[in-house]
Amino acid sequence: MIPTSLLAEPSFRRLFAAHLVSFFGDRVVPVALAFAVLDLTGSVTDLGLVLAAQLVPLLLFLIGGGVWADRIARVPLMVASNLVRAVSQGVMAGLLIVGGAEVWHLVVLQLVHGMATAIYRPAASALIPDVVSEPTLQRANALLGLADNVTSILGPAAAGVLVATVGGGWAIGLDALSFVASAWLLRGVDARAATPEDGESLRRSVTAGCVYVRSRAWLWATIASASLLQLLVLSPMLVLGPLIAETSLGGASTWGLVLAGFGVGSIAGSLGALWWKPTRPLLASFVAIVWCGPTLALLAVGAPVALIVAAEVCSGAAIALFDTWWITALQRNVPVAMMARVASYDWLGSLALRPLGLALVGPVAGAVGVEATLIGAAALNTLLVLVPLGVPSIRQLSDTSRLAEQHGRSFASPAPAALGVRTEALPRERSALLID
Repeated sequence: MIPTSLLAEPSFRRLFAAHLVSFFGDRVVPVALAFAVLDLTGSVTDLGLVLAAQLVPLLLFLIGGGVWADRIARVPLMVASNLVRAVSQGVMAGLLIVGGAEVWHLVVLQLVHGMATAIYRPAASALIPDVVSEPTLQRANALLGLADNVTSILGPAAAGVLVATVGGGWAIGLDALSFVASAWLLRGVDARAATPEDGESLRRSVTAGCVYVRSRAWLWATIASASLLQLLVLSPMLVLGPLIAETSLGGASTWGLVLAGFGVGSIAGSLGALWWKPTRPLLASFVAIVWCGPTLALLAVGAPVALIVAAEVCSGAAIALFDTWWITALQRNVPVAMMARVASYDWLGSLALRPLGLALVGPVAGAVGVEATLIGAAALNTLLVLVPLGVPSIRQLSDTSRLAEQHGRSFASPAPAALGVRTEALPRERSALLID
């Protein structure tokens, strides 16, 4: 059952609609852009270059995006980011439609797109507590996760139809229109604003965010674990899963079933997160991630397809639950004036090691074997769950406890020491850390 009371609130309804249309456009692009580049040059190398052109600036500018989202009003920042991305995608669509596109055009436009996304993402993560009341925070995050997961199925399907009928350029044009619609919807969002101390320099803001993350074990341990999961667990799944499907399980149609299972699980997990509120959200999050390992082991031993699909349903549900519980824990326990900077480190951790993992899986599998690599990844998944659970503040962080500095006061960067981050121990209830 969807909590319609949240959607009855005008600001959250507009925010939800803005995310929904933007998510849908984003899900159309990977398929459309891939076929557009291949139609243009036929080169896989060119495709990799265009895709990397968006990821590299995203990684480079995320921290800066978090700083800006903590310094100025987040809604106008997100509107501006959407409009920049609408222009970059619109120009790309136009070039592809009229037949005037060259690879360097696409690279430059994707660089612009990546920089704008680096500004948008931390602001979007930090905005939710400014729009909804604290008791409804988890449900708001679950609804946004549900929109993301539903569009992850519908978007690629729509892209396939558009590419086959009118071409990749028109599909990318749809993405440009989605950013325009999202910007228009965001303009009507009424959000509380949080600003840093007057006179704080950019350098001091960056440093304060870094020190804040380092001073909270539950933060840096979860971010590090999620980053290593991208490197050591998700990458083998993405690279070797299709290979196993092709050689042993019946080919692309089987792999499509596996991915569909993950999508169904993700939707189920988001629906579950609307109502399931564990008293120890980080503890529950890491326990859930245990369910990402079985698929890897089942692929390695050549298990029946039905069993692999069922395991991916569980995996998708686990990741959706983790995502909702984790972002809600961040929003409840990080000061509002620091939230975007912390979110930028979270996004960076989710993305930074993924390209390296994708590049290393092939050589590792060539050296030790595909099956051994998958079994090792399954074992590492368990290890990357158990180690963070050794951090007391991860086990003990409560869904009912709050940091006093979260409510009504901005985070004072010029605090005790030279860098100025409050490093007092967490309250006793919390003691003493994606896949995105």
